[in-house]
Amino acid sequence: MIVELPNTTTSAVSRALVRIREEGGAVALGRVLTLIICTELGAEEDAIEAANHASREHPMRVIVLSKSADPTHPVEASLDAEIRVGGDAGASEVIVLRAYGEAAKSEESLVNGLLLADAPVVAWWPGDAPVVVAESPIGRMAQRRITDAAAQSDPRGYLQHLARSYTPGDTDFAWTRLTLWRAQLAAVLDQPPFEPVTRVHIEGAWDSPSTTLLAAWLQLQLGAKADTILDDPVGSKPGIHRVRLQRASGDIVLERVPGNIVTLVQPGQPNHDISLPRRDLPECLAEELRRLDPDDLFGEVLQVGLGKLSEPDTSSITLPT
Repeated sequence: MIVELPNTTTSAVSRALVRIREEGGAVALGRVLTLIICTELGAEEDAIEAANHASREHPMRVIVLSKSADPTHPVEASLDAEIRVGGDAGASEVIVLRAYGEAAKSEESLVNGLLLADAPVVAWWPGDAPVVVAESPIGRMAQRRITDAAAQSDPRGYLQHLARSYTPGDTDFAWTRLTLWRAQLAAVLDQPPFEPVTRVHIEGAWDSPSTTLLAAWLQLQLGAKADTILDDPVGSKPGIHRVRLQRASGDIVLERVPGNIVTLVQPGQPNHDISLPRRDLPECLAEELRRLDPDDLFGEVLQVGLGKLSEPDTSSITLPT
């Protein structure tokens, strides 16, 4: 069910929520948190779909704050809203706020009256993020703040910016997408002969922030120099392509092949094909909502690990003439 409230106010939206609950009980399930999604106008639906999937694991209230990408554009101040419950909202209730003109400038006042009482707040920017997320109006309200470096204009450069502005509670989907890679690498190294890794080589797409974070994590955890090789953007496959760990007895290689498979090559053993699917938005969001405390390891990789990385090898990249 979708209830539309054109040219409305936050208080009217709040009253409508109460009326829907009293009339149908459609949103009477317990909610464990409030998720605030900050998007541009017209870019809401993918984020809402991801939140609906994640809500099956984390029943929540979702507030989507959608504004124009150009706040200076002269538009009459107004607020249009939608309330989605039942089949249109997964296991959550979704409130979509589309703010125009001056009404879009006071983000905190738009969402404050709609927050669940005594429930944690998580903020998510699927696209462009504020300059300093923890100091933004919505970021100050949230215990956890989720960004996506891959959605920024300079994905790898954004990681350096995030390292400088990092506040405990910040996280990024570039890190979340590494969970399966990190688990697989840890499992491989937890087997004999338990030799130290002497060097790490990682290859990935030229615009993959996850490749950079994986190199920083491995170098920090293993104490071995990590080299990063970035592919030419022309015809490049996305994400991480290959990880090579050098040891005295021979190299360990994990290489992504077409599809959701990674081939594991180890000295003295047959090759193994391992399922390692690329993680989609619902999976990443559901994982981040499982913890509301700061991710200390992510903070250490950002603030310490990135600074110790050497510049990536970009010799294969063809620069425009």
